[in-house]
Amino acid sequence: MSRSASVRSVALVTVTIALVLGGAAVARAQDAGGYHLARKIPVGGDGGWDYAVVDGDRLYTSHGSRLVVIDLTGDSVMGEVSNTNGIHGVAIAPELNRGFTSNGRDTSVTIFNLATLATIGTVHVTGANPDAIHYDVATRRIFTFNGRGENATVIDAVTGSVLATIPLPGKPEFAQSDGNGRLYVNIETDTGQIVVIDTKAMREVSRYWLPGCEGPSGLALDRENSRLFSACGNSVMAVSDPGEKRVVTLIPIGPGVDAAAYDAATRLVFASNGGNGTLTVARQDGADRYTVLGNVATQRGSRTMALDARTHRVYLASAEYGPAPAPTQPGARPGRPPMVAGSFAILVMEPAAR
Repeated sequence: MSRSASVRSVALVTVTIALVLGGAAVARAQDAGGYHLARKIPVGGDGGWDYAVVDGDRLYTSHGSRLVVIDLTGDSVMGEVSNTNGIHGVAIAPELNRGFTSNGRDTSVTIFNLATLATIGTVHVTGANPDAIHYDVATRRIFTFNGRGENATVIDAVTGSVLATIPLPGKPEFAQSDGNGRLYVNIETDTGQIVVIDTKAMREVSRYWLPGCEGPSGLALDRENSRLFSACGNSVMAVSDPGEKRVVTLIPIGPGVDAAAYDAATRLVFASNGGNGTLTVARQDGADRYTVLGNVATQRGSRTMALDARTHRVYLASAEYGPAPAPTQPGARPGRPPMVAGSFAILVMEPAAR
């Protein structure tokens, strides 16, 4: 199928889904898989945030110029890794007792001890603004995806040595690996793409377009069915088959999304929509069939999240905002609302008791 024909086909799917789901909006709002805002974990401090990840009983979240570590058994801050200038993300290698942060302003990766949170070393990467970061278990390698560099840096997680630089066709975003030597990364530039990397050979092996998906950021993976979930800037989630290199369907989500998650045990798919402060919950009825269950209220600006696959809780970063400043010129838009000092917190979204 040509790219233009593929675009028309996916567009038709989008319209059909929107019409069907539009008539069931009330039912969706009442269901949403039973998910609700259970509580908030206060963190405090100033600065923005980006990626978050759950590993065991810990939640790691970037905040300002540090990595905050939260004990999920007591919902409290247990420590931090500091001096991570412009931190975006974190990757965890439990078997090595190491964590790795991507520091956009310093063009570096900080390596830290998981037990003590002490810094072990710093590695300078080979592309500007390292953003997403991923640990590949199959090769024990760290991959940083460098936004302005439009490339990926490969680092030996054991020695900290830079092994390779992989050129990419645009600005990379989230990445996921299948555990068997294949790493998938969203390319945000223009109409979205997926690039497939061989983690052993450290090179791109294929790529394909995501018609109907603009500026993909968040990415999740269903390993059993080999399906990727790309959260797109035009309020849809593109479900694609990397083996066939095609989009199989589009799921309507909210605006301002920056993260996606898939729970293999419950077969639920999530999108965190910071534009309207919602969490889209969709049910996987089959590898290529999905039903949106609802959009749960979170908090405006809550665009990144982490899923705990053991408890099925979803954690979202959030903050309070003050009133938007008045426009500086007649007819201009109001300024960006300022973040209320010390209001940074983690929202805990829980499913209904079974």
